[in-house]
Amino acid sequence: MLPVVFPDSTSLWLFCLAALALLAIPGPAVLYIVVQSGEQGRRVGLASVAGVHLGTLVHVAAATAGLSALIVASAFAFSVVKYAGAAYLVYLGIRKLLEREEEQEVELGRDALRRAFMRGVVVNVLNPKTALFFLAFLPQFVDPDRGGVWSQVLVLGLAFVGLGLVSDSLYAFAAGTVGNLLRRKRRVVRSFSGGVYVTLGVAA
Repeated sequence: MLPVVFPDSTSLWLFCLAALALLAIPGPAVLYIVVQSGEQGRRVGLASVAGVHLGTLVHVAAATAGLSALIVASAFAFSVVKYAGAAYLVYLGIRKLLEREEEQEVELGRDALRRAFMRGVVVNVLNPKTALFFLAFLPQFVDPDRGGVWSQVLVLGLAFVGLGLVSDSLYAFAAGTVGNLLRRKRRVVRSFSGGVYVTLGVAA
């Protein structure tokens, strides 16, 4: 049976502080949450947060199993993940730009939470930066001499998910508040949202 070892308290606290600093810097997932919350309200924003961090849990599981190292070691596998994620963001952006007013009304009134959740999962599962985070950053706080490397990675990964849920929820609430003031100008918001997605995809 594999040994279960928790990170020491000092490493855990240092990891949490460093993770909070990184989470404060908006990336594709945060911008996705902000756009969804600003455009469709806090509930949809929070559904996006839940989806994004279910995607993060996929990366936690992959890191625990050592798959993140395999993906990054293979240039082809990493490229597949990178370009698939970029293409999905561009797809979301173009769809948003071409969306008619009546289509937006239907989406706002039906299945908006499910759509935001599922898209959040895909956005973060296909986010190579998240895989790189777990490969390059998280291992710095793992002590191989203590044994149970897999359990240390798992605990740190779950701590990151917990911190991300809190910080991203704050982004969702803030964007939802601002969005209430802009929701009447739906065409402008829709164009901005689509532009953000396409820009993120091209940048990725």
